[in-house]
Amino acid sequence: MHVIQLSWLDPAGHADLPLPAYHSELAAGMDVAAAVVEPVVIGPGEIRLLPSGFAVALAPGYELQVRPRSGLAIKHGITVVNSPGTI
Repeated sequence: MHVIQLSWLDPAGHADLPLPAYHSELAAGMDVAAAVVEPVVIGPGEIRLLPSGFAVALAPGYELQVRPRSGLAIKHGITVVNSPGTI
């Protein structure tokens, strides 16, 4: 198994931010929370960049993909514009 190195960019500013985690037994990927202090309003047709609050380092030959949650996309129209985003 390869290790993913995760570093918080501002540990003191986001002490309550949860680590990326699987939220169900059959989940294919981990959920990531936005590192924001105040609520963010995204208007119809608006594109917003939201911080994750962390940086990752991966072993050579591996990638991390950022994909939208299907429920957010279907129910609210919130998606990852360059999906999948590759790191």
